[in-house]
Amino acid sequence: MGLLDGKVAIVTGAGHGIGRGHALELAKQGAKVVVNDLGGSVRGEGQGRAADETVALIEKRGGTAVSNYSDVGDYDQAGELVNRAIEAFGKLDILVNNAGIVRDAVIWNMPVDDFDAVIRVHVRGTWSTSSHAARYWRAAAKSGETVRGRIINTTSGAGLGGNFGQSSYATAKAAIVGLTQTLALELLRTGVTVNAVGPSGLTRITASIPGMPESFEPDEVADDEWHAMDPSNSSPLVAWLASDEADHVTGHVIRSIEDRIIWMQGWKERKTITAGGKRWDPTKLGDVINQDLFETRAPGMRF
Repeated sequence: MGLLDGKVAIVTGAGHGIGRGHALELAKQGAKVVVNDLGGSVRGEGQGRAADETVALIEKRGGTAVSNYSDVGDYDQAGELVNRAIEAFGKLDILVNNAGIVRDAVIWNMPVDDFDAVIRVHVRGTWSTSSHAARYWRAAAKSGETVRGRIINTTSGAGLGGNFGQSSYATAKAAIVGLTQTLALELLRTGVTVNAVGPSGLTRITASIPGMPESFEPDEVADDEWHAMDPSNSSPLVAWLASDEADHVTGHVIRSIEDRIIWMQGWKERKTITAGGKRWDPTKLGDVINQDLFETRAPGMRF
């Protein structure tokens, strides 16, 4: 018995790397999988049939999957993707938003079109597929069906803490966290959980960073082996979050780095100062902030 027997899943950006790992794991746990990938380069240029390779791997291992080549950044095509799952397998239970591209540069060298392209795939792509899935699940709930939908989004360390030269990518990944938390609130009564996973591993994206090792695909590691930088190391977490066992978990960010699973606390109130019911005087505020809030005035303070 698999953890996801009888479930139907969509995984976007599943032609390579982390997305492929997710698709393989969900299929291994019994889900029928729609493998979505536009098939373009790591910069989001061109098209291809990388999804077919992942489908072939799933079928070789005894699973069930179909390909889809929709551009998730196009709202109508995102709807076609959701319909593909319903038409092929009769329903949709799980949406894993993993598709992404990078066009890295420091901000003074980054063309605005590159910024827009990255935001379009990551943020609009995640929002668009989630919008269509939410409409489907909400209609099902209104008709009296019991809904146990799952949306699992993809963030990263760059989005959670910033990264030099990745103002577009980091912004997109941070935005996905805000989207995740908002959708968790909006879809709670529908029976849908929404969480974000921050994976790690050597992928086409990491390989585009100067000095980083080459990527490798999850299928290059045997089931009984483990590699610290295997892109599929986060896939067991995704499979569990997609299962009925995780119906109490929503609105969270969980990172998976090598063999560690890290529950993130997110933005929280760290320390508070008060003006005692008065308006702050900006000429005196600096001294109070440096002494009582930051407890330092060191240049370049970042912690």
